[in-house]
Amino acid sequence: MKEVIAVIRRHKVEETKAALLGLGYTSMTINSVDGRGRQKGIGGMACELDPELFDLIQKTAKPAAPGLSFIPKRMLTLAVEDKCAARVVQAIISVNQSNHIGDGKIFVCPIEDAVRVRTNERGDSALL
Repeated sequence: MKEVIAVIRRHKVEETKAALLGLGYTSMTINSVDGRGRQKGIGGMACELDPELFDLIQKTAKPAAPGLSFIPKRMLTLAVEDKCAARVVQAIISVNQSNHIGDGKIFVCPIEDAVRVRTNERGDSALL
C-alpha cells in the first residue's frame, strides 16, 4: 500500500476530487494547510494568486522579507494499492499542472498496514 499526499492550490480541490472519483477513489482526507516552497511565499501576502499574476509579481516585486510568508493550500491524503499509486499521481498532476510556481507537491510513502476499525480488516481489503 501507498499513501499519496498532495499539496495543491485551493481552487483545484473540486476538480482533483472529480478526477480521483473517476478512477474510483472516493476515500480521502482534505486539510487546509499553509506553507511555502522555494518561492518563500509572496511578499507577505496571505492569499493565493492567479499563476500569471504570481509570475508577474515574482519578476517585478522585491523579494519577500525573511520570516513567515505562507500561502494557503489544500492537502489531500489517500491510501491506495501499490499498483494504483502511479495512476493516482498522474491524475493529480493532470488536473493541477499549470507550469507555474505554486502548482504543488505530491509525496508517495509506503504504508506498512491499514486496519478498518469497524471490521478489523487489514491490508488492501481495509482500503476498499
